[in-house]
Amino acid sequence: MRNKTAYASLASFALLALLALSPAAAAQEKGGKQGPPPEGERVMWRDPGDISARNLLEGPAEVPRPDLSRVTYIKDETGGYSPKFRVRDGAGRVWVAKMGKEAQPETASVRLAWAAGFVTETSYLVPCVRVEGAPAKRVARCEGNGFANVRFEARPEEWRRLETWGWGDNPFKGTREFQGLIVMMGLLNNWDLKDDNNKIIYVPGAGGRGGELRYVVADLGATFGKTGGFVSRNRNEPKSYVKTRFVEGVEGGHVRFDYSGKNTALFNGITVENAKWLGGILSKLSDAQISDAFRAANYADADVQALTAAVRARINALVDLPGGAGVAGAAQ
Repeated sequence: MRNKTAYASLASFALLALLALSPAAAAQEKGGKQGPPPEGERVMWRDPGDISARNLLEGPAEVPRPDLSRVTYIKDETGGYSPKFRVRDGAGRVWVAKMGKEAQPETASVRLAWAAGFVTETSYLVPCVRVEGAPAKRVARCEGNGFANVRFEARPEEWRRLETWGWGDNPFKGTREFQGLIVMMGLLNNWDLKDDNNKIIYVPGAGGRGGELRYVVADLGATFGKTGGFVSRNRNEPKSYVKTRFVEGVEGGHVRFDYSGKNTALFNGITVENAKWLGGILSKLSDAQISDAFRAANYADADVQALTAAVRARINALVDLPGGAGVAGAAQ
């Protein structure tokens, strides 16, 4: 009888161990969702319509601003350059809170990319927030033992974050919209164009059907500084950004960009037509709208003015490229 009991106990222990090691159990432990990969329409860009009516202070705003009445720490988020927390707000919604030098430029970059029609995540910049239970981090602090300039990025429960997508291998390669996205990254001086920063996000449609597979550049923190090598590049340095060049010229119907960063070869072969297409869309933004993108990121007034002028100059450089007019329109 003792042997049977012992064998039963060992069998139970072995079964529990196998479950603990299984991918399904591991995903469940991490809060992942089970089931086959979802299907949906692949989307990278959609016609922004009347771009002059877009509110760049709010941005995509698919999720309301975080309820800051109470923000509680869930866990650290690993990976990437910046320290990040997963947090829950007073309304029970989950966010990833990013701190440090990338929070401001990413907030502004998301709004400008979204204004042009590219799919992005929903994010907001909170100038000062206290996070209950959060561990200490070597980042800027503010009154009440809070964290300064924190980017809140939404994590809706019904959305699924799937695998990464590659700059060199994706369903949009060779399209006008994909070339436009590359030009947009150059306009922002995003030097960190690596596949790990890209994400496919499934967003279900009404009733859970007819959803979208959104091809998003999920990390736009290495922007509004200077592109270059490991030593020379920087991020969130407005003075560096306004001094850098953007368009060098045109050769053989293709635009030469003054870009130095990861995946530099992406900028080879950008046609004048596709660069002007993006410029034509962005040209419909007012200076006030562009400034709102930087105000949303809590930049100082002097930086807002300088960055707005620099972005306007880059848009004009695209519009003024020689050749046919860049006309905004539906995806081809």
